[in-house]
Amino acid sequence: MNEKPHPRQARLLGHRDFRLLLTGAAAAQTGSQVTLVALPLVAVVVLDATPFEVGLLTAAETAAFLLVGLPAGAWLDRMRKLPVLIRADVVRCLAVGSIPPAAALGALTMLQLYLVALVTGVATVFFDVAHQSFLPAVLPREQLVGGNGALETVRSSAQIAGPGLGGGLVQLLGAPLAIVADACGYLLSALLLTRIRVEEQLPEPEPGRSLRAEVAEGVRFVLGHPLLRAIATATAVSNLFAAVLMAVQTVFWVRVLDLAPGAIGVLLSTSAVGGLAGALCAGHLARWVGQARLIWLSTVVTAPFAVLWPLSGGGAGVVLFGLASGVVLFGAVAYNVAQVSFRQSVCPPELLGRMNATMRFLVWGTLPIGALGGGIVADAAGPRAALWLCAVGFLLVPVPLLLSPLRRMRDLPGGGAPAAGEPAADGDTDGRATVRATAAGPAAAESVGATIGATAGATTAEGADGPTAAAEPATSPTTS
Repeated sequence: MNEKPHPRQARLLGHRDFRLLLTGAAAAQTGSQVTLVALPLVAVVVLDATPFEVGLLTAAETAAFLLVGLPAGAWLDRMRKLPVLIRADVVRCLAVGSIPPAAALGALTMLQLYLVALVTGVATVFFDVAHQSFLPAVLPREQLVGGNGALETVRSSAQIAGPGLGGGLVQLLGAPLAIVADACGYLLSALLLTRIRVEEQLPEPEPGRSLRAEVAEGVRFVLGHPLLRAIATATAVSNLFAAVLMAVQTVFWVRVLDLAPGAIGVLLSTSAVGGLAGALCAGHLARWVGQARLIWLSTVVTAPFAVLWPLSGGGAGVVLFGLASGVVLFGAVAYNVAQVSFRQSVCPPELLGRMNATMRFLVWGTLPIGALGGGIVADAAGPRAALWLCAVGFLLVPVPLLLSPLRRMRDLPGGGAPAAGEPAADGDTDGRATVRATAAGPAAAESVGATIGATAGATTAEGADGPTAAAEPATSPTTS
């Protein structure tokens, strides 16, 4: 007998504008996962890049968070978010779409890859900050966890299907032509976004307010909040070492483990199953152990598996790499579910853009540093040594969380989950978002899964920003 969908789930999936947002995210995420396989292979196989050059490419993808991360939030708080999302998708489509024709003409260079990575990264900064700030305009606050969960489920599903598709396309068509799938994904996302009919009000400008003052207000809000400060620190550490992984894993797979493109795609897809499992379990875990406990427990339990990355080898030994990625990504997604929904519910609406941009600046700003460091270490001592550096770094991720008030809390103020067996009210009269499991996917998209997703098996991630693997350049608690 078929079960009827849960009433809250039905309301979420029956929301036309949210369905368009979700479908657009699926298209863009699937294309991005193809490029996750193809772009490094273009550098390593087609252009014979060194480990340092691959690290520099990864740094270029994420440098935008340092260059425009902070002012982006202040700018976005002054404008409607939907037009920004559409323009960012169009820019990303044109940027990645320039690679296949250049390769076909024999004119592709590392310089072009660096420029494409930088332009795409800037567009992604504006897209990600606007996307997180736009969701509360589409859904009521009591549905934010369910909405974030559905988006994270889409991200995790793309991380499973996309790399396998990408590996097959690279094997069949070559790495440059496979990137066409990414350009098409961004284009489809832009077309779907144009059909959204949410009436966004243009924020009223405050006379005499400078950009610097508005940026400073967002920074003060994040750094002045003890829980947000601990979350930002842990996520920044996670992303720093996830970027090391991002910079060296393709070189490790191709030149140390001698994996073919198809095998790399399968490895990424299978390890991304951990992210999907995290998306499906996160809401239940938040209600079972508490939203605050889930934030630090998810890192304590899963981060040690990172030591399997440098221990992996050829043949059956590659399973260790996939196992480590899957477990760490599971923890990253669970971490993101708890902390991203809390951030969205605790922040005043007029500060959402600046709060998200500040968090992204703090936690994604470490990505280019980690990528450059990983490339330097891999060049000097080999990719496996860089993976050992990454593994040791992941063991440090839980420390800021365990030293914060989170360790003594079960639930978070303004975003707590109901105790086991306690009914959850449909509406929170004080504006708080309660953690709920929905069949659409009880997880929030953010940093932890964003980075590792983009690195080891997919994340974070702020696609996402928690201790993750980012992606979003999308995940461990990383990304958002």
